[in-house]
Amino acid sequence: MKIVIGASIEGVELKNELVSELRKSGFEVLDVSNEGDKDFYDASIKVTNEVLKDINNNKGIIIDEFGSGSFMVADKFKYIICAQLNDEHSAKMTRDHNNANVITMGSGVIGSDVAKRIAHRFAEAKYSGGRHQIRVDMLNKMC
Repeated sequence: MKIVIGASIEGVELKNELVSELRKSGFEVLDVSNEGDKDFYDASIKVTNEVLKDINNNKGIIIDEFGSGSFMVADKFKYIICAQLNDEHSAKMTRDHNNANVITMGSGVIGSDVAKRIAHRFAEAKYSGGRHQIRVDMLNKMC
């Protein structure tokens, strides 16, 4: 499993902290950001396209100032189930119940410690399937 991560200019500092933290924890991390990504739109497109290359194994994290802009972009892609997160319990549950494969966070909304816990929970969480698959199938038919 690979964690694909990207950020707008407002999220670069937090993104760098998360990349370092996730790699220290043994996760394979692909940072798709570059200095030209000034807007959340650019980072969101790069992360979602990379996740779609291996939808069953890749997970994405996008960071902008508030988390909502990148959420709106990522959620437009078929087979991407995205959640905007501000707490670690939701990170686990959105993966467990909704099979979310991309999350967004706002660097201007949450601090570094919370963001690290959210990233870890999301990266470690598994999809439980079962009764939740009906909802996931409905989400994937929407786009």
